[in-house]
Amino acid sequence: MIRAFTGEPLATGTTERLLKAANRAPSAGFSQGYSFLVLEGQEQSAPLWTILYEAAASEDATEDEDPAQVTALSTAPLVIVPLACKDVYLDRYAQPGKGWTDRDEARWPVPYWYIDTGFTALLILLAVVDEGLGAVFFGIPPRNMADFRMRFGVPDQWTPIGAIAIGHPDPASDPFPPARASDRKSLAELVHRGRW
Repeated sequence: MIRAFTGEPLATGTTERLLKAANRAPSAGFSQGYSFLVLEGQEQSAPLWTILYEAAASEDATEDEDPAQVTALSTAPLVIVPLACKDVYLDRYAQPGKGWTDRDEARWPVPYWYIDTGFTALLILLAVVDEGLGAVFFGIPPRNMADFRMRFGVPDQWTPIGAIAIGHPDPASDPFPPARASDRKSLAELVHRGRW
């Protein structure tokens, strides 16, 4: 994850290539209950950075929120916000051929609307690497969700699962340098074969 960007513009067509990669994600029932809010350039993304900066600078800020980090992120020339819609899945699986006749959310032990939208975010991050760029996935604090929805016109049925800031990395300005591969847990620590 890269947390500081040079502000250099992205090559023409970059946004479309990233979104095309995201749209290749697997989707339960091919529901594709995801959507993307695309903020290109400082003018479009400024309201997001204002929301996050004010939250990080407020008395209610958590230890993880830092106004300096928001400032470093704000130079990203592109932000993509993946959004999930539960209703698309509930409607799809209530159609003939799926075996359910209602929209009962209890049938979903895991909310695939978030999983599938998470897949799109991962594909965006992988496509960013292929483009030779950097990115960071970050959350939008729940206390700021109403303001976020209002400023960007996001309907209530669409839930942002986070946001992805994308651009040319500026390692010298990164307040939290990326983790090293050598710090990664080994597979032996993560894999449980047959038992936990």
